[in-house]
Amino acid sequence: YIKPREITEEMRESYLDYAMSVIISRALPDVRDGLKPVHRRILYAMYEDGLRHTAKFRKSATVVGSCLGRYHPHGDTAVYDALVRMAQDFSLRYPLIQGQGNFGSIDGDSAAAQRYTECRLSAIGEQMLQDIERDTVDFRPNYDGTRTEPAVLPSPVPQLLLNGSFGIAVGMATNIPPHNISEVLCAAIYLVDHPSSTTEDLFQFIQGPDFPTGGIIYGKKDIITAYSQGKGAILMRGKAEIREQERGNFQIL
Repeated sequence: YIKPREITEEMRESYLDYAMSVIISRALPDVRDGLKPVHRRILYAMYEDGLRHTAKFRKSATVVGSCLGRYHPHGDTAVYDALVRMAQDFSLRYPLIQGQGNFGSIDGDSAAAQRYTECRLSAIGEQMLQDIERDTVDFRPNYDGTRTEPAVLPSPVPQLLLNGSFGIAVGMATNIPPHNISEVLCAAIYLVDHPSSTTEDLFQFIQGPDFPTGGIIYGKKDIITAYSQGKGAILMRGKAEIREQERGNFQIL
């Protein structure tokens, strides 16, 4: 039986279904813990395996395999790339994973293969899962129904503001910059004590983004516009120091 239907109606509904699937299941972070599904599943798999920040390091390939087998039945390369990024102090302001071995460089060098590197949760990464066994969050069946996974992590730290996030979905995108943890917590405490605070009131605590690579931000007005309207551009400039070496050579740091 074929049900007659207007093609425009079918295209509209199919597009929305696809867009929501991409947004929820892959491309954009959940504002509650600031994570995409692949990152959340990696952290939870490491937590299940006891890889606390005080535990011994374990091969990244083991973590990737655990995540693939239990929660994320996709390519191992995508999972390892996500793991590597969470361990790079030049990618995240506050890395959620501690890496041991070659995890790449700011100059674009790739990380070593997963069979060579080792990892465990960082202190903040472990905090993201605090009290998860105490029914603090909802759980849902994994892809094959053999176990459950958290729909979101407890995240007592404001991870989305601390590390920011970026993602491109269907019909929408996001690019949130990272911030300094002390500034964010001071602003959060002030907001709790003063619920009617405005964006301008919080500027006394949060001066602007705090990128892991450093740099100088030009234009305070652009920062205010971005925070007030939810959209804007931030102009950055690197800081360099020129040192004179032997034989008249110079080195730029």
